[in-house]
Amino acid sequence: MANKNFKDVTPNKQKNTGLLKRFGVGLLSGVLGGMLVLGGAYALNQQDTNSSSNTTTSSSGSTKVSTIKYNVESDTTTAVNKVQKSVVSVLNLQKAQSSSNLFGSQSSSKSSSSSELQTSSEGSGVIYKKSGDKAYIVTNNHVIDGAESIEVLLNDGTKVTAKLVGKDTYSDLAVLQISSSKVETVATFGDSDALKVGEPAIAIGSPLGSTYANSVTQGIISAKNRNISNTSDDGQTININAIQTDAAINPGNSGGPLVNAAGQVIGINSVKIAESSSSSSVSVEGMGFAIPSNEVVSIINQLEANGKVSRPMLGVTMTDLANITSAQQQEILKIPSSVTSGVIIRSVQSASPAEKAGLKQYDVIVAIDDTTITSGTELQTALYKKKVGDSIKITYYRGTTKKTATVSLTLDQSSLKTSESN
Repeated sequence: MANKNFKDVTPNKQKNTGLLKRFGVGLLSGVLGGMLVLGGAYALNQQDTNSSSNTTTSSSGSTKVSTIKYNVESDTTTAVNKVQKSVVSVLNLQKAQSSSNLFGSQSSSKSSSSSELQTSSEGSGVIYKKSGDKAYIVTNNHVIDGAESIEVLLNDGTKVTAKLVGKDTYSDLAVLQISSSKVETVATFGDSDALKVGEPAIAIGSPLGSTYANSVTQGIISAKNRNISNTSDDGQTININAIQTDAAINPGNSGGPLVNAAGQVIGINSVKIAESSSSSSVSVEGMGFAIPSNEVVSIINQLEANGKVSRPMLGVTMTDLANITSAQQQEILKIPSSVTSGVIIRSVQSASPAEKAGLKQYDVIVAIDDTTITSGTELQTALYKKKVGDSIKITYYRGTTKKTATVSLTLDQSSLKTSESN
């Protein structure tokens, strides 16, 4: 993704001078949509017509208004009806500010009081659970990042205060909690692994902020398992296998649901490609990305339970084999020419699981367990399906020799950072 720019399009109430250059934003606030005209055409083709010949005539002229009524029903309208009332606008409130922050608003003034909070940015979210007097919302981490207070605008126009349950920078997801007293509808998650390229996809959210809350756009699933990389606020590399859609991307859709024809949430919109980063600065349209629902469910369950996500770590830095030249492959790595994909270990952290398993610099990982690995994104995806305490089998090349190692995943990322500072 080195030749593309991700654009933060989260709506700001103030001048945006420091856009979020991270994986979430954008759909990065982002969201689906495109093909609305196509969806409309489809709806017209599916319409049921109840007609009468009666017309109304203006007493002052001959212009007539037809009384023919159309009962338009389609897969799209049915799907929207199922989920629309669970979609909300998420408002990030911060104090009056004087210097640029992540969302283009200003950093807090020391003289500001807690009563002087104002809307710094807006995004979208979806209510996915109601339990007793509580309801839970999933949105993007970048939508609520830096918030001193969070408000949620419900489908009926009611505005309520939300509590942050937990957030995860790596996946760009966050869970909010609100009172369930006014919540009537919750969304259902579908199986993102079952998606087919070319099937319809619907996005619902708040483009340009809550003024246009619950806007619906339509497109298709353009591709699955797209490797998307960006840098988070704290410098972490964010890698996900995302759903690609040709949806029109609008500011404010970040955190909103990507929905299938059955009205199930199959992704959370999070990032878009706005333009090429090449010197030509080619404008890009219809390339939006959503976090797959299966990954979303795994993350939000951990956030609900622990307020954070614990991931096992190998303790290595990596580079994709595809990013180096054939000369470097032969002279430095000395691996067989038949090995064309994998992940190079650039360095191994002291006392890490990787070091204890015998992995070294310039080893080239080609598989984890029985899964072929062609990139760092795929390696992290396979690794993060494990829990701290699990073991994995790593297949790798050291020079021309193919080896395997069993790695005990005894540490998570926070443990490695702690040991690194000692």
